[in-house]
Amino acid sequence: MVSAISNVTQTQPTARSSAPTKAPSQAKQHTAAHSDSVQLSQTAQAALAAMKEATETPAQTTTEAGHGDPQAMRLLAKETHSKR
Repeated sequence: MVSAISNVTQTQPTARSSAPTKAPSQAKQHTAAHSDSVQLSQTAQAALAAMKEATETPAQTTTEAGHGDPQAMRLLAKETHSKR
């Protein structure tokens, strides 16, 4: 079913002012001052962490294990056990 729009307000176009516009460098500074932020859900954070761990090099794993990362320590232990 199609229904008509009954309360439409039309506006008249306004004249543009002849004031100078901002220089591009000023516009960049303005947009740089404002930044957007994104918050990931816990599920997305877990997926991102899993992806980072999966693409980690053996050297990174060894370094992290040396700094006390429990997950890296378990992975190194697992790899050492499987080589025996």
